[in-house]
Amino acid sequence: MRATAVRRTALVAAAASMTLLATACSGSDSDAKGDGGTSGGKDDASSKPAAVKALTSAELEKASLEQGDVAGYKVSKTGPEDIAQPGDVTVDKKECEPIGFAFYGVKRGTPAGNAGRKVVQEPKKDESADPEDLLAGMLDITSSLVTLASYEGDGAAKSLAELRDSAAKCTGGFTLSMKGSKQKVTKLTEEKVTGGDEALAWRVQAGEGEEATPFKLVSLRQGGTVATFFSFNLGKTGADADFDQPTAVIDAQVKKLG
Repeated sequence: MRATAVRRTALVAAAASMTLLATACSGSDSDAKGDGGTSGGKDDASSKPAAVKALTSAELEKASLEQGDVAGYKVSKTGPEDIAQPGDVTVDKKECEPIGFAFYGVKRGTPAGNAGRKVVQEPKKDESADPEDLLAGMLDITSSLVTLASYEGDGAAKSLAELRDSAAKCTGGFTLSMKGSKQKVTKLTEEKVTGGDEALAWRVQAGEGEEATPFKLVSLRQGGTVATFFSFNLGKTGADADFDQPTAVIDAQVKKLG
């Protein structure tokens, strides 16, 4: 990859990423969040879990990822600057609100507790003397916002069902507005994912052509807790660009949820 191409890739991806993530993509210690994602799991989405008592925010903090839980990733807590308030985000299609809100961590339903983490892949070591290859390697890292939201009774199952229904109606795209800054989601493609009692996943494309940027959205339910992972990779742009789901992060979080 030539230097100019690398610079263009970085700028385009960074711009899209900041629009969707930097201002407010996660839950935090102070705000209860509900999120969702797309495709396989242990149970069918229509199955109803047994009555459960929702975990408190303090209990979710203990069940959240910590530094050292995922090899090759840096883990840190989310803060107030990572939180999107309901009034901050609008979606041009009502039926797309649940899936659109999930990108920003906007509260859905009535979660009883929440917690959030930022999980960033460490750059791969490259002994190459080519500065272009070194830069490309530094950009090729996956960053994720991980949010946990707990619900009483069947609230977690309903949260995922709502998300699945919203995504099915919005595969052709929709427009998000975050405090007046618009971002066009042009395609939503369901993917396969495993974990928890049920799990959902999508490839989310923002923009079109060479300036398109892929994101990954995964949401799963473990008992009465919904874990959502919204990820991007600065080294990937273009309509055909893609990157792997952060399976190591997902598996580690499911393990901690028990």
